[in-house]
Amino acid sequence: MTGLAILDALLAGERDPAVLAQHRDPRLKASPATLAKALVGDYRPEHLFTLRQAVASFRHYQRLVAVCDQEVQRLLDSFPATEAALAAPLPPDPRPRPRRFAPQVELRTELYRILGVDLTQVPGFATLPLALFAELGPTLAAFPSSKHFASWLGLCPDNRISGGQVLAVQTRHVKHRVAQALRTAAQSLHRSQSALGAYFRRMRAKLGAPKAITATAHKLARIIYHLITTRQPYDESRLAAAEADHRRHSESRLRAQARVLGFQLVPIAGQSVS
Repeated sequence: MTGLAILDALLAGERDPAVLAQHRDPRLKASPATLAKALVGDYRPEHLFTLRQAVASFRHYQRLVAVCDQEVQRLLDSFPATEAALAAPLPPDPRPRPRRFAPQVELRTELYRILGVDLTQVPGFATLPLALFAELGPTLAAFPSSKHFASWLGLCPDNRISGGQVLAVQTRHVKHRVAQALRTAAQSLHRSQSALGAYFRRMRAKLGAPKAITATAHKLARIIYHLITTRQPYDESRLAAAEADHRRHSESRLRAQARVLGFQLVPIAGQSVS
């Protein structure tokens, strides 16, 4: 807001840094004096011409984005609301995400109305639900199970068997926009403190980054299928319990190995492994 106000003043002919600094938004951290020092310059005609072109181009694209938002809203309005969304209104987002340029369409509310479940609660899915909805539609009835869905995405092993012998188990080379979006979401979990983040880091340590991304994307695909087909909200506790069980098994195995070698494991107070 401050930048656009100052640019408009510059293009209107104002050159006094102190006057330009008065367009400072109250939320700006820089003081008016600091801002005024930054606005001292040589405003050459060719630079002002380029600036005028850039500002006009920016505002033109902003208008195009607004028209695109209106078209997205029109398309979303054509889908009926699910019974689950009508029975239980969307709860407030416990993790609000600030955005510099918020779209006119409230995508979280609209997708909840159509799908009957809030996909943004899944870690890594902050901006993914609209892309998934655009590719998959409001239902996954075409897939009898989550295994069929994962196979369609090319996220599960493609076992090549000949004469009873397994020749290869690599995933199929599938170029799919949904699969790519799920891989991107899986890769974003590398620092997440959620159960899915712990699963990704465990798979990365065991299989390497590429296979860990595929394995986590496969798990995300199964989660999506379950949420959309059952209309049940995302429950982190089930994944957290599975990760806790894996940690207990790993700790028990390490303690047994230490005893065989004549050592004893002692936990470090105040530290936890995720």
